Amino acid sequence: MEAFFFDSSALVKFYISETGTAWVKGLGDPLAGNRLYIARIAGAEVVSAITRRHRAGAIAAKDAASALVDFRTDFADEYVIAEVDAALVSDAMGLAEERALRAYDAIQLAAALKVNRQRLVATLPALTLISADLALNRAAIGEGLVVDDPNSH
Repeated sequence: MEAFFFDSSALVKFYISETGTAWVKGLGDPLAGNRLYIARIAGAEVVSAITRRHRAGAIAAKDAASALVDFRTDFADEYVIAEVDAALVSDAMGLAEERALRAYDAIQLAAALKVNRQRLVATLPALTLISADLALNRAAIGEGLVVDDPNSH
């Protein structure tokens, strides 16, 4: 069993068909037995991404509604959620300053690093960050995380 931390740019690919969707769905297939982690803030980010695509005319209303229902169900049941607390925000502030990241990217990276540390302390294999955000990926690599971009699949 592998462990993956999905930022919102990758997570949305489960719900909206785009480059990398088939690969992401393969990682999330229950038969693969992988552990999928996300930050709590991904809830707002994914809902926003789906809604913005609908309002821009990129996806039909029924597809957006279905994607939102599916995401909310999965958000409640399918992912291990990394909570955002004061310590994580403090870590994210440092990452934003050091790596010149956007605010939510810094939160995502801080959450991925926290989960990765917890896994290593528990003698579990390191996780892989799945992200289509190039700036976040560069920062994550700089912090020692393994990264994979779903847009390359």
